[in-house]
Amino acid sequence: MKTITLGRTNLQVPVIAVGCMRLNSLDKKGAERFVKTALDLGANFFDHADVYGGGSCESLFADASASYPRDKMFLQSKCGIRPGVAFDFSKEHILASVDGILKRLKTEYLDTLLLHRPDALVEPEEVAAAFDALHNSGKVRNFGVSNQNPFQIQLLQKFVNQPILVNQLQLSVTNANMISVGLHVNMLDDAAVNRDSSVLDFCRLNDITIQAWSPFQFGFFEGVFLGDEKFSKLNAKIREIAEKYGMSDTTIALAWILRHPARIQPVTGTMNEKRLVDCAKAAEVALSRDEWYAIYLSAGNILP
Repeated sequence: MKTITLGRTNLQVPVIAVGCMRLNSLDKKGAERFVKTALDLGANFFDHADVYGGGSCESLFADASASYPRDKMFLQSKCGIRPGVAFDFSKEHILASVDGILKRLKTEYLDTLLLHRPDALVEPEEVAAAFDALHNSGKVRNFGVSNQNPFQIQLLQKFVNQPILVNQLQLSVTNANMISVGLHVNMLDDAAVNRDSSVLDFCRLNDITIQAWSPFQFGFFEGVFLGDEKFSKLNAKIREIAEKYGMSDTTIALAWILRHPARIQPVTGTMNEKRLVDCAKAAEVALSRDEWYAIYLSAGNILP
């Protein structure tokens, strides 16, 4: 598995992260096979969150990975969502959440902790105090955020002593506004609407690794575009390029994200072992400029 540098560190991590949001759809045997497949592929970066399965995904992962050395895995989790109640970046909630995560994962530390979606009532001084406590105690080694714009990150970084290394954002060829807005500068069409304060460029300028969640989804969890008749042109183009490389459609769809020079780290969501293998193969494909743009345009995106 090829690697990338995580943020402003010397850490080399797999170019593809394995998302564990749906791990509780498997039984223990299935989860064990899934984890083994990932590790055999060199995909040892596992992405969790305390809300995934109400914590059951983390617990199941701990049991499924129990036979593997902790230092052979890179474990990331997220906190800050109280489902149906609030987003909560208070010091008390962050500290309690991490303790729960560590207990469920049966580990003494997280490699990375992300704040999961912005909290409108965030007090960055409290976040800083929580991060200091977690870092000084050894419970969390690195920090990041999810779904935050440049100004939200800058506000946190003004107070937080540790560097923000990661920003997890939705990105697929059908949800590519962060890319499209850079192509439609000074235009009057819909694609020119800047919905994220140029977060892609900001992260590149500040050496923040973008982790692309839902890399195969369209809309907001509306479905997977692969095989969907609503995206017939996109699927035909992906199939054409996949046949050229002797790869699956899944591989080419993920290779489209990896081709971007921002060195984006996609987070897979599949629990299917064969599809995970196809995802890992994306690291072996380097699409040409013409192929990348052809896929982009076939998804309904336009050039000015």
